[in-house]
Amino acid sequence: MEISGAEIVIRCLELEGVKHIFGYPGGAVLYIYDEIYKQDKFEHILVRHEQAAVHAADAYARSTTQVGVCIVTSGPGVTNAVTGIATAYMDSVPMVVISGQVPTHAIGEDAFQECDTVGITRPCVKHNFLVRDVKDLAATMKKAFHIARTGRPGPVLVDIPKDITRNRCKFEYPDSVAMRSYNPVVKGHQGQVRKALALLLGAERPMIYTGGGVILADAAPELNRFADLLGFPVTNTLMGLGGYRASDRKFVGMLGMHGTYEANMAMQHCDVLIAIGARFDDRVIGNPKHFAQNPRKIIHVDIDPSSISKRVKVDVPIVGDVRETLTDLIGLVEQSMAAGQGVDKAALAAWWKQIDSWRERDCLNYDRNSGTIKPQFVVEKLWEVTGGDAFITSDVGQHQMFAAQFYRFDKPRRWLNSGGLGTMGVGLPYAMGALLAHPGEQVACVTGEGSIQMCIQELSTCKQYNLPVKIVNLNNRYLGMVRQWQQIEYGSRYAESYMDALPDFVALAEAYGHVGIRVERPEDVEPALRDAFGKYRDRLVFLDFITDRTENVWPMVQGGKGLTEMLLGAEDL
Repeated sequence: MEISGAEIVIRCLELEGVKHIFGYPGGAVLYIYDEIYKQDKFEHILVRHEQAAVHAADAYARSTTQVGVCIVTSGPGVTNAVTGIATAYMDSVPMVVISGQVPTHAIGEDAFQECDTVGITRPCVKHNFLVRDVKDLAATMKKAFHIARTGRPGPVLVDIPKDITRNRCKFEYPDSVAMRSYNPVVKGHQGQVRKALALLLGAERPMIYTGGGVILADAAPELNRFADLLGFPVTNTLMGLGGYRASDRKFVGMLGMHGTYEANMAMQHCDVLIAIGARFDDRVIGNPKHFAQNPRKIIHVDIDPSSISKRVKVDVPIVGDVRETLTDLIGLVEQSMAAGQGVDKAALAAWWKQIDSWRERDCLNYDRNSGTIKPQFVVEKLWEVTGGDAFITSDVGQHQMFAAQFYRFDKPRRWLNSGGLGTMGVGLPYAMGALLAHPGEQVACVTGEGSIQMCIQELSTCKQYNLPVKIVNLNNRYLGMVRQWQQIEYGSRYAESYMDALPDFVALAEAYGHVGIRVERPEDVEPALRDAFGKYRDRLVFLDFITDRTENVWPMVQGGKGLTEMLLGAEDL
C-alpha cells in the first residue's frame, strides 16, 4: 500500500521512538501537521517562536540520551530556527530538524516563503538533506537520526518540499544505515591507550580535564571510577559540569575564564594532563602561547579527530568514544595496580598539598553581609532548597557563571546551557524541553532580565502544556556581563548595557496565568524559593530577585591573557 510523504515522516518518527516533537506550523508543512493530528504515538508541543522549538528540542536531547526533534516551515520558519541550530551544533547536540520547503518545481524561483535552507544551514549542521523524491524520504530520515546520534553528535536538517509530503509511495524503513563516507571510529587505538597509561602512572603532577564529551558519551560513571582509582585532581569545563561529582574533594572546580584559582593553577602547572571529551577552547585555556610556556605531556581523548591538536599540540592522541576509551583505561589501571605498579603516591601527596594551598585563596568568596541580594547567595540557596538535584538551565551572562560556580552538580545532564555559541534566550525553552523529558522533576531556569525577554513569549507555551518551571531571574537592571567588561576594559563607559524600561515581571507572569514573586531582601530569598518548589510546586513561578547591580563574576581571565593571569576581585583592577 502506498502512503503519502507526510505519513512516511510520521511513521519514521514513530519507529525512532520519538515521544515529543517541538514545532510551529506553516504552509509548507501542513500535510505533515495533518498527519500529526491523526496520530497518538507522540506529542507535539506548539511553541510561540521557531527559535524556541529548536532550543526545547536541544534541551530534550541534552537532558536525555535521545535525539531531539523539531519541525518548522519554510522561509522565515527556517531562518528563525538557525540560531537554535547553530547553538546545538556548537555544543554537539544530537537533533533532527525537519523543515518545510516550497514545491520542487518552485525551488529557485523566489516563491513565497522560499529560502535556500540547505545553503543557509550548511555551516551550522552536522549534515543536511534536500529530499527531491518521496521514495528517498524514509531512507533519508533513517540517515538523519543515525548521523545525529553517532560519532561526534550534532544537528541534522531534512528539508522536505511540500509536494514530496503529498506524493505517495510504498513505505519501507531500513533496519540499519551503511554510508561509505561516514564511519566514525569508536574504539581507541590500544597502543595509544597503553602510552597514555604509562604517562599517567609516571606522573608527579597529574591532572584530569574533562568537557562536554563526557556528558554526551554518557561516560560520567566511567570518569568517576577512573578518577577515584587514580586519586588525581579533576576539573570540568562549563559544558562538562556534572561529569565528575562536585561534592568530591578531588574536584577542584570549573576551569577557564571564570574558573577557580586552584583549577586554573593546577591546569597550568601539571606535568601530565589527560583531556577527555574537551577541546581546549579559548574560554578554557586563555592564550595558547601562555598555556604552552609550561612543559607538560598531554593525552587527548576525543571522538572527533579534527578536535585533536587543533588549538594545543598533544603528545598522545586517542581518537575514539570517550566511554569506550575510559573503560579500556580503567581495565589497564586495575591490572597495573594488581601487579603493584600504581601511581607515585609521595609525588601525588605533594601535588595535593600544593593544590590545597591554592584552594586557601577561597576565590569564590563574596560579601555575605551585604544588605542587598547577592546573585551568588541566590544560587547557593537554590542548591540547598533543591537538594542539589534539580535540572538547572541558564541563559548567557553573569547569571550563567554564578550558576556554574555555585550550584554544585553531582550528576550529568542536569546542567543545560549554551556554551560554544553563547546564546541568550535559551533558558526558558531549555527548561521546557527538560521538564517534558523528565515530568515531575525540579527544573529551574537561572536567567537575567536581559536574556529572559528574548524568548519570554514561551510563558504562553508553559501555560498551555502546564509546565511548572521555576524562573530564577537575577535582576540587576544591566546586561551584566557586558557591564562587567565595560567596567574593566572600557573605562566604565556603559554603552547600551543598562536596561532602562523593564516590565513588571510579576505582573507579566500573572498576565500569562503564572505565579510572580518579587524578592528585594536577602532574608526573603530562601522563603521565596521554598514557596516556589513547595507551595507552588505545580505552578510556573517567576521569581524576580532584585540583586546587587554592580556585582562582578570573579575570578576572571581577560581576553588575550594566560590561564594564571586571573583577576580575583575588584582589588586587582
